[in-house]
Amino acid sequence: MAVDYDEIGIWSEVKLAIIREYASAYSTILDAQRRQKIPSLKWLYIDAYAGPGLHLSRATGEIVEGSPLIAVNTNPPFSEYHFIDANPRRAEQLRSLIGERDDVFIESADCNDALIQKVFPRAKYSDYRRALCLLDPYNINLKWEVIEAAGRSGSIEVFLNFMIMDINRNALRRNRDKAVQSKIDQLTRLWGDDTWEAAAFDSSGNLFGDPEKVSNEQFEAAWRERLKTKAGFKFVSRPMPMTTKTKSVIYYLYFASQKPVAANIVDDIFNKYRQR
Repeated sequence: MAVDYDEIGIWSEVKLAIIREYASAYSTILDAQRRQKIPSLKWLYIDAYAGPGLHLSRATGEIVEGSPLIAVNTNPPFSEYHFIDANPRRAEQLRSLIGERDDVFIESADCNDALIQKVFPRAKYSDYRRALCLLDPYNINLKWEVIEAAGRSGSIEVFLNFMIMDINRNALRRNRDKAVQSKIDQLTRLWGDDTWEAAAFDSSGNLFGDPEKVSNEQFEAAWRERLKTKAGFKFVSRPMPMTTKTKSVIYYLYFASQKPVAANIVDDIFNKYRQR
């Protein structure tokens, strides 16, 4: 089978570095809790858009490990790994890279269904299960129900990619007549309802009362507040903007958790990479 690579920019390499650092800290903390307090404690790594496992760095031309390989190489190890990709070819390549393991579950499916029906139920708080979930969609086809299920579980922390460039180019065009209806529908599914319109457009400062698009910062702040008040995450870090060389924001990387110590660790990691 020919090897499949995603070509990734520096922003994706930064994201992978962040995942690597936090996955190690997360698993270390959970392993200590298991040894000291809760022998039955288990923790899962979940990747909803797992990809083929390997990437090609646009900056260096070198092969870069994807998030699934970073996860399975994390020490201390996670108790289980769940990788989902809608593309069967990518899922099969990932399986060939990792090999057959009892602790690794790889599925080609729509993650919106698989997470809620199969994976999240394996991370029940009452069963002494915890999970770290990467929601890194290729566009904005993630459903709000997935995010809310993670937030309401009390046991699942998430890294979440909010694709602001895709949203701006296709759903939030200044000329509303030129917005792409399929992308508007996707944004409504991601947001959970159509209240994103009130968050995205403001007519208060306009002499004629015509709605004007708010800044990226205002819109992402509304999304962050929604993760707290509607999804039920107690702590949502100020997101890490992933930008092009011209400083255009491609997406915001959020972290959401129920634990202040988790948010503090990620804030420190985010701030380190912001300074770079």
